[in-house]
Amino acid sequence: MEKKQTNKVIFENITVLDAGAKGVSVAKAPEGQIIFIPNVVPGDVIDVQTLKKRKSYFEGKAIKFHSYSENRIEPVCKYFGACGGCKWQNMKYEQQLFYKNQEVSNNLKRIGKIELPIFEPILGSAKQFFYRNKMEFGFSDTRWLNENEIKEEDQTLSKKPALGFHIPRMWDKILDIEKCHLQEDPSNAIRNAVREFAVKNNMSFFNARNHEGLLRTLMIRTASTGEIMVLIQFFHDDKAQREMLLEFIHSSFTKITSLQYVINGKANDTLYDQDIKLYKGRDYILEEMEGLQFSINAKSFYQTNSNQAYELYKITREFAGLTGNEVVYDLYTGTGTIAQFVAKNANKVIGIESVPEAIIDAKENAKRNNITNCEFYVGDMKNVFNDDFIAQHGKPDVIITDPPRDGMHKDVVAQFLKIGADKIVYVSCNSATQARDLALMDEHYKVTRVRPVDMFPQTHHVENVVLLEKR
Repeated sequence: MEKKQTNKVIFENITVLDAGAKGVSVAKAPEGQIIFIPNVVPGDVIDVQTLKKRKSYFEGKAIKFHSYSENRIEPVCKYFGACGGCKWQNMKYEQQLFYKNQEVSNNLKRIGKIELPIFEPILGSAKQFFYRNKMEFGFSDTRWLNENEIKEEDQTLSKKPALGFHIPRMWDKILDIEKCHLQEDPSNAIRNAVREFAVKNNMSFFNARNHEGLLRTLMIRTASTGEIMVLIQFFHDDKAQREMLLEFIHSSFTKITSLQYVINGKANDTLYDQDIKLYKGRDYILEEMEGLQFSINAKSFYQTNSNQAYELYKITREFAGLTGNEVVYDLYTGTGTIAQFVAKNANKVIGIESVPEAIIDAKENAKRNNITNCEFYVGDMKNVFNDDFIAQHGKPDVIITDPPRDGMHKDVVAQFLKIGADKIVYVSCNSATQARDLALMDEHYKVTRVRPVDMFPQTHHVENVVLLEKR
């Protein structure tokens, strides 16, 4: 049944059919239009109020539940639905894996339109909570109020400063977080202590609209080795308050390995062009994997789920099937973790990455690990990975590629086809762009193995590893 209400439509007794892209679920209106709905689970029967009408679909929200899906569970986090970070926390984990596997399969079939082998089982994460090794929290002088707080009509609540997460699509709103279930302690303890100390000592929290206030962001990185990095981002410098806060953190959390800060007065809070200062400890923490150590600094990219990264790398190495004689190219190598992880099974590994600081880290890590058969080069992939580079460093027998979400530039794919390596192992965090690239290589390469890997439980994100072999 369909009702009209203030120019918005209410659809009654709608069954949620599927889990769609970006963590929202999918239903159909009586006339067949698609409806995208957050915070519901396939199998729920609901009344839906539409919020926006697009050309081919609606966006809506559930306003009444008639029955609940057998795959629904109670979210453990009290911020579920407001935070937006763990959109599938109300769904059983085995169903999360089902829909992630389905997304990879649909993308490879519908976008790639290529012949595929039977998928190997999606690899779930042993830890479904407290698995992230990096979290970033924002300070705000006016916090976001949830529905219950709004109902309380306490005007003082909105004036309380917040330290937590940006509300989705609200760049200037911060949800104050007491306990997050994504990063192991002492992450929650550090964040809560920093907020309490800052409020007690009248430190100003950032206002994103007016660009004023002292405290801007808090980043916490942890490693499986137990090492901890904390970085405070200040909008301007106030030496007395800066040192007071940093000294409090240092004295309160003695297990912190690296305590750093940055003064960032620019419009956005990205760190990559900032001069980061060390306050106590060293300017990096160490991650470890099969005896290999990797230094991680404040700007480093490292897989956010350390335990599952190890599983991902093992699958990558297995797919490569190295015998010790191969020349391996590791493209988009980052800090060289995959390159060094497979080095003992290869004759030589060549890593290429566009970020100069990452290549510096890769070289330092190789030196630390006494790896002598890895070489690392910096540059834009489509420019560096050319005929002259191949002639200088040798034709690869195996290529491992782990590009960003946008996938590979068409010139890089063209070079793959020109080189004709025996095997390509393609690791992707976006199976849609991966499917596009696989289609471009299909004439010369056959996909022989596929295995999705869940790096981010409670979210819709999924990694996928594909082995291509020369036809």
